[in-house]
Amino acid sequence: MVPRNPHQAKGLLLGAIHDPNPTLFFEPKRLYRASVGEVPDEDYRLPLGEAEVIKEGTDITVLGWGAQMEVIEHAVERAEKEGISCEVIDLRTILPWDVETVAKSVLKTGRLVVTHEAPLTGGFAGEIAATIQERCFLYLESPIARVTGMDTPFPLVLEKEHLPNHLKVYEAIRSSVDF
Repeated sequence: MVPRNPHQAKGLLLGAIHDPNPTLFFEPKRLYRASVGEVPDEDYRLPLGEAEVIKEGTDITVLGWGAQMEVIEHAVERAEKEGISCEVIDLRTILPWDVETVAKSVLKTGRLVVTHEAPLTGGFAGEIAATIQERCFLYLESPIARVTGMDTPFPLVLEKEHLPNHLKVYEAIRSSVDF
């Protein structure tokens, strides 16, 4: 699981603690520097394996998790200024991942952009693209787009050049819609 903000971090962590299965909890370091938000004092758990549709849309589905959700938010704002209606989904957990929610959205929009910080080769977006292509092939209006980190070792001093940013995600949205 990969939270996008402090509220999700607590809810997913408590969900993992109370789940009988082993879990891996990834904490995007970028969230330590930039993420703020209210976190309730009471006990609450977010469901594991269940994606969250953050924003309804009709033209394209934009999918991500963790710190990429902030990047997606900025890209979608830009796209919507041009009249592109984006459905935004936070996957929240990678395994199990919510195939049904993503497929339902892609069947509605006909397009999918997946973004993550990992390199393109071997990144989880490839698994998502393959699964959604199998389930939604006849409904796709354009190829599934992946916006990822570069296929190089992570260069700490060149982090901004390596990671996918809102402009790269916006360009993928634009290209998919214009296909």
